[in-house]
Amino acid sequence: MNPPDVHLLDLPNEILLIILRKLNNIDVLYSLLDINNGQLDILAQEKTFTNVLNFVHTDNISLIDRFCIYILPRIHHNIKYFILEPVFMGRILLAAVYPNLTELKLFNFERQIASKYFTDESSLRSVFQQQITSLILVNNDKGARIDSFKEYTRNVYAHILNFFKNLTHLGIIGPCFMLCPGLSFCDLPSTTSYSSILTYLSIMVQTFDDCLYLLDGRLKQLTSFNANVYSIDSFSTIVQNTVNFHR
Repeated sequence: MNPPDVHLLDLPNEILLIILRKLNNIDVLYSLLDINNGQLDILAQEKTFTNVLNFVHTDNISLIDRFCIYILPRIHHNIKYFILEPVFMGRILLAAVYPNLTELKLFNFERQIASKYFTDESSLRSVFQQQITSLILVNNDKGARIDSFKEYTRNVYAHILNFFKNLTHLGIIGPCFMLCPGLSFCDLPSTTSYSSILTYLSIMVQTFDDCLYLLDGRLKQLTSFNANVYSIDSFSTIVQNTVNFHR
C-alpha cells in the first residue's frame, strides 16, 4: 500500500511558518506574496518577514522592481527597519508610505549621499526628519582622501545630527578600523554636533580630545557612548565634561 502524497500546503500553518523562518525573508516575500495563493499570501505578510528588510548585496533589478511595485505597498504598514545601499535607497523609500519606519542602516555611505539626500530639498526629507530615530551609517569614505577632517566633521557628521530632528540613536562605523575619517572638533564652535535628544552615539574620533568635546554638554541626553579613537598620544585638560551617564 503506497503512502499518501503530502504536499507542502497540506501542512498546518504553524509548521509552514517554522519552515519559512529558516529562509531569507526577502526570498520569502519575493517568492510567495501575490502568487494567487491565499494561505501563502497571509503567511508571507507575518511580521517575522516584514518588520526588518535587508536589501544589501541585492543587485537583481527585477527583484527591486517587484518589491517597489507590488510588495512594499502591500506590507508598508509592517516595516520598521530598512537596511539599504544608496543605489536603491531613494526608490525603495519612495515606493510606499511607511508609518512605522523608525530605523535605517545605510551601507557604502559617502559624503555625497549627505549632500544629495540629507537636505531640505530632498523628496525624502519628511522620512528622515520626522520618522527616523535610529540611524547607522557604514562609512565608505576613505580617510586618506579627506583634505580636512574639520570640514568633514562640519559638513557630514554635524550636519547629520542637525538634519535628523528626531534622532536618538546614531552609529557611524567603518568597514575596518581607521579606514574612514574620524570626527575632529579642532577649532570648531561648541554648537557643532549639538543635540538635545540623542541618547546613544557610536562614532570614530581623531583624538581623545574629541571624545571630551562630545561630552562637554552639547549632547544633553547622552547615556551611551562608544568611540574608536585614532590617536591618544596626548590630550588637553581644558575641556569641561558635564555629561552624567546613567545605568
